[in-house]
Amino acid sequence: MDKSFLDAALVGLAPIVGLSLVTWIVSVAQRDASLVDRMWGAFIASAALAWFAWLPDSGERGAAMLVLVMAWAFRLGIYVTVRNWGHGEDRRYQQIRARNEPGFALKSLYLVFGLQAVLAWVVATPFLAGMGAASELNVVDFVGLVLAGFGMVYEAVADAQMAHFKRDASHAGRVMDRGLWRFSRHPNYFGEACIWWGFWLVALAGAGWAGAWTVVSPILMTVLLLKVSGVSLLEKDIGERRPAYRDYIARTPSFIPGLPRKGGA
Repeated sequence: MDKSFLDAALVGLAPIVGLSLVTWIVSVAQRDASLVDRMWGAFIASAALAWFAWLPDSGERGAAMLVLVMAWAFRLGIYVTVRNWGHGEDRRYQQIRARNEPGFALKSLYLVFGLQAVLAWVVATPFLAGMGAASELNVVDFVGLVLAGFGMVYEAVADAQMAHFKRDASHAGRVMDRGLWRFSRHPNYFGEACIWWGFWLVALAGAGWAGAWTVVSPILMTVLLLKVSGVSLLEKDIGERRPAYRDYIARTPSFIPGLPRKGGA
């Protein structure tokens, strides 16, 4: 890579910061900080696009990575927007707002939008390493691209199944335990994790040990999904709010899909 690492890193950060600022301004006007969720995919894809255009050796590897991440970001953005349309600010962000009033409008610039911009930048680092590698595609590239593609399809199917379940009024108050949700309580998160481990493999295949450090991306994403904004947060009090979910927890693996256990709570 001819250009300095710092310059390249900042090239990816710049579009994320720009999108984050614009989204923050809109969120203040609409009093809805959860708009940031709709832009999460766009943050990451914008960095990948910037690196693809700026780095001299993107080639076939970079093109393959870009196509996949753009498809992922587009689908995720549309899905989250449609899911949240007309529901106002998400309950999680309402709680953050309540804890940080007065002055949450300004505080959200760094507590929500700044933080997520930095996280998106870190998650996007496999594109910096992979798109900057001039080596030919190899078997590890293939494995990584297949894993990322599998994760995208798995996540999309899980989201579609949940959306279809919720559209049926007769399912109100019931627990979704069909399709992929029969084998994991969070198949969408499992698919998401697969995506980022796949992209890291591609970065590793292209840059070798020079790209190994981008393992921070899938590790960070997996931790977020399991311990921060994903499984732990969603299930923190769901057993009290929805008693039927306790039985679902007792018989269904949390993250990695597996056969349902017999019996229940």
